[in-house]
Amino acid sequence: MIKRAIAENISGRSGKGKAILLFGPRQSGKTTLLHQIFDKKKAVRWFNCDETDVQQLLENASTPRLKAVFGTNTTVIFDEAQRITNIGRALKLITDELREIQVIATGSSAFELANLTQEPLTGRKWEYFLYPFSFAEMVAHHGLMEEKRMISHRLVYGCYPEVVNNPGKEKEILKSLTDSFLYKDILMMEGLKKPARIVTLLQALAFQTGNEVSYSELGRTIGLDNQTVEKYIDLLEKAYVVFRVSALSRNLRKELKRGRKIYFYDNGVRNALIAQFSPIELRPDRGALWENYLMAERRKYIACNGLWVNSWFWRTQDQQEVDYVEEQDGTFKAWEFKWGAREKARLSKTFSNAYPNTKFAVITPGNVEEFLSRPV
Repeated sequence: MIKRAIAENISGRSGKGKAILLFGPRQSGKTTLLHQIFDKKKAVRWFNCDETDVQQLLENASTPRLKAVFGTNTTVIFDEAQRITNIGRALKLITDELREIQVIATGSSAFELANLTQEPLTGRKWEYFLYPFSFAEMVAHHGLMEEKRMISHRLVYGCYPEVVNNPGKEKEILKSLTDSFLYKDILMMEGLKKPARIVTLLQALAFQTGNEVSYSELGRTIGLDNQTVEKYIDLLEKAYVVFRVSALSRNLRKELKRGRKIYFYDNGVRNALIAQFSPIELRPDRGALWENYLMAERRKYIACNGLWVNSWFWRTQDQQEVDYVEEQDGTFKAWEFKWGAREKARLSKTFSNAYPNTKFAVITPGNVEEFLSRPV
């Protein structure tokens, strides 16, 4: 569903005079998607920006040089464009000076592509984000019942396309995948003084999945100051490895005002980082894995449906809590996540008094489609 909608948008907007930017983690299907759209079209030139000669060819390129490189091609695709120094400038030159060319750039890291927001491309680009396979996509592929049967597997191995399409090789693929994005997009960053600490930080975050995260506590654990920990987490977000969710704090004096949780975009990556692939039935962290899976899948659901919502968790100093809260058009919805079908939960009266008329539901594997296929 997500990939089909993105493919239709990219195809429909190609040739309309704006740059098309496709973001997402490595191996989430960006290149495959573009091949499906453009392989049968003429005058298309691909550049694999992981290759050194391509990087040298395109760095600090002028308009005349770009014209010579592109020749008669009318569509130019930069794959993994964040590897090119000054890629934002190159995209601006193409968009402004070579208007007959449709430029498309993919990126699995926002380290360099973040410069696109600094270059004057406002009004000259369309942006899309591609996730690993979503619950909705898998349901569309083989049905709701089959995907619900696969949830235990997804909690351990995740939803990356190559992992899903190669049963029996999940561990091998995830090891290669984590090595790839760590070393290509994070550990090889220019100016990163202590790259090994990022691996330790990721492992610490993996063990704290579902819990509030303290930068100072993390810093003490891995031997870094608070500011460096926050900087590294920001880099991990820009590489689409993790994402942060803040605490809701509006009405109550005892609400946590600076709380944060950090989730992984994919359960398989999280488990690969700590080398834990035991079956879900044997795992003491299954509740955390269920929460991480639901948070990542809800993020995909929001993006797929074009929803504009605020997202939080909620907790007070008295340890009253709600796993997940959304606000859309002034209306609040709240959810508790329970792996066990018999586990019960109620919405805190403190919360419901502070945020009246909140809709509430408990999400288990038995009713997961209510959270990932339609709103409460």
